[in-house]
Amino acid sequence: MISVQDLSYTYPSATEATLRNLSFQVQEGEIFGFLGPSGAGKSTTQNVLIGILRGWSGDVEVLGRSVQTWGADYYRTIGVSFELPNHYLKLTARENLEYFRSLHGERSQPVESVLEQVGLLEHADKKVSEFSKGMKNRLNFCRSLLHQPRLWFLDEPTSGLDPVNAVRVRELIRSKQREGVTVLLTTHDMHTAESVCDRVAFIVDGQIAAIDSPDALRQRYGRKDVQVEWQEGEQLQSKDFPLKGLNNNPEFLQAIAKPGLRAIHSQEATLEHVFVKVTGRALQ
Repeated sequence: MISVQDLSYTYPSATEATLRNLSFQVQEGEIFGFLGPSGAGKSTTQNVLIGILRGWSGDVEVLGRSVQTWGADYYRTIGVSFELPNHYLKLTARENLEYFRSLHGERSQPVESVLEQVGLLEHADKKVSEFSKGMKNRLNFCRSLLHQPRLWFLDEPTSGLDPVNAVRVRELIRSKQREGVTVLLTTHDMHTAESVCDRVAFIVDGQIAAIDSPDALRQRYGRKDVQVEWQEGEQLQSKDFPLKGLNNNPEFLQAIAKPGLRAIHSQEATLEHVFVKVTGRALQ
């Protein structure tokens, strides 16, 4: 679906490159995440892929064609939801979507259908100026899905959302994948990356440090230990045991047989721990 080879880009006013020889591929039907701190090059990469930025070097193909050869028909194939909402505030949610729906013709879904998918149907006739930031963000999703795109670009999809609606959005992303939509998202939210992405790319200072599935990255860089906690009088005790040979480790078997046993934890690394270990940088 997406093929990128040796992509580099420097903003006209910058002295250093923002992207440095990025190479990656996204398969059809995959949810692929760019994970990195602010300023790492995530959004710049996305803006190259959606045709906003020119003047880059390298080879960038989407749906088997160079991004540079696509015309207006490209935007009938892809959907884009930016991090910062941009709506006509004096119009209602319905009026905003009806306007954009008119640009796409027969491929467009009914406005009510997309509003219902993000939990905004009851607010369809409210002016967008009265919406919270999270509601405006969800309206972004609606607009980007109206024409049923094959490829969906999301920039910080859960930014500004409360926990309930963040879960709703993550479920929506997965449901679109089940319908055959390919998704490329950028985020610094580890939970979103872990819960929805089939593969993630760690990006720092315009370069990719690692690409793999979240589970494979955790397994590769995580500790293969088990921690046992037990209560001795008023003191909480704990000890780590190597996973290898655990079933024949007499000290472990004694620990789990203690009457004050409280918990047994695997010491699997979080994706955030892996990111710090691989890149030497924090996400914030």
